[in-house]
Amino acid sequence: MTTITRRGFVCGIALIPALRFTVARAQTSVTPEEARAIAKEAYIYGFPMVDSYRIQHAYFVDTKNPEYKGPWNQIINTPRVYTPADTAIQTPNSDTPYSWLGLDLRTEPMVLTVPVIEKERYFSVQLIDAYTFNFDYLGSRATGNDGGNFLVAGPGWKGETPKGVKKVIHSETEFIWAAYRTQLFNPDDLDNVKKVQAGYKAEPLSKFLGQPAPAAAPAVDFIKTLTPKEERTSPEFFSILNFILQYCPTDPSETELMARFARIGVGAGQTFDASKLSPEMKTSIEQGMADAWAELANLEKQKIDTGEVTSGDVFGTREYLKNNYLYRMAGAVLGIGGNSKQEAMYPVYAVDAEGKKLDGANQYALHFTPGQLPPVNAFWSLTMYELPQSLLVANPINRYLLNSPMLPQFVKDADGGLTFYIQNESPGKDKEPNWLPAPKGPFIAFMRLYWPKEAALDGTWKHPPMKRSA
Repeated sequence: MTTITRRGFVCGIALIPALRFTVARAQTSVTPEEARAIAKEAYIYGFPMVDSYRIQHAYFVDTKNPEYKGPWNQIINTPRVYTPADTAIQTPNSDTPYSWLGLDLRTEPMVLTVPVIEKERYFSVQLIDAYTFNFDYLGSRATGNDGGNFLVAGPGWKGETPKGVKKVIHSETEFIWAAYRTQLFNPDDLDNVKKVQAGYKAEPLSKFLGQPAPAAAPAVDFIKTLTPKEERTSPEFFSILNFILQYCPTDPSETELMARFARIGVGAGQTFDASKLSPEMKTSIEQGMADAWAELANLEKQKIDTGEVTSGDVFGTREYLKNNYLYRMAGAVLGIGGNSKQEAMYPVYAVDAEGKKLDGANQYALHFTPGQLPPVNAFWSLTMYELPQSLLVANPINRYLLNSPMLPQFVKDADGGLTFYIQNESPGKDKEPNWLPAPKGPFIAFMRLYWPKEAALDGTWKHPPMKRSA
């Protein structure tokens, strides 16, 4: 997203012209030690945004990318569940066929229409801004299954609620990402899901009102992305972050933060040219990036793996996260695009009952006592991901998850409980209905509780430990 004239508002950074540093100037005003500390902060702050942009670039910009879905402001339905062949986004769910919508709100708002959907079928439309905040929802939980029209507006729009629109939703950023999830009950249900998806609609407000369209915003020359591996170490990361921030008006709570970042040339309107960094400054920037990953690793070890910090703590609105940027980075790394906890909870299995990392060289059992299956209003699942890619695992039975719609096929224990077998090779034909295939090496497994009940939200219900079998 190259620099353009903003429509309808003044970007927060533009109110602070003195902050327009260049990299060369930053090198003379910041010590290597200060640069390292600022780079760490800016990287933790920006990683979710840069990685989210990588996915949106693949989905909505790069027509040659095998993951390309379609252009901005056009809903693209994926009438199937995800498989190991889908590699653009880490930890994808394979429960609900997705529909995708990248929204460019610079010219005018967009009106999203959802059809009437039968009450028993769960669906959601997750609205994610460029900061990666889940700023609002449509769907079974949020707005019901009765259908309707909903207006999504960018930060500069000040209009009234149009007739026929149920709700106006405001975004902090000019580009956003909408992820539609439509429940699939079983393989034979796919045609019904396709009918639901065909009822999803997105159109500019002018078209919805039957009025002439306003002048289009200038075309955007979208900056090239880095690979996930390059994002971890390349200082070019900050050039991409600057590009994204052009379309993200500075929140008042971040004015001082942006002034600090500007000291190394990071921010909307800033210039960050890694090729012009002195060797010493380049090393400091790279060290700062490494420091960010070290801090995240410490969070994972001390709080995430122990369950003190859960998925419910790392996804949500700006108000909910309270500008905890390390938590926001953790959410992006563990499962970018994850739902807020009211919509879905994600108990994570990263270690076994003894605190040891999970590995397909071992065999594990996950036992639910009678009456202790996950408490949900919609449905639950357990999905396997191979590490370090956090992608679905190819296996001989093409099974990537176990979920509540599959309950009739599971074999119950003698006491009426349910035991899942998590391992690389089949546990035997008698136990195979309850088998979740694992890779041969390291893995992580995510539970998903869609529209969780209060017992899950308040912690009354606890997910059972995954125990290593003898």
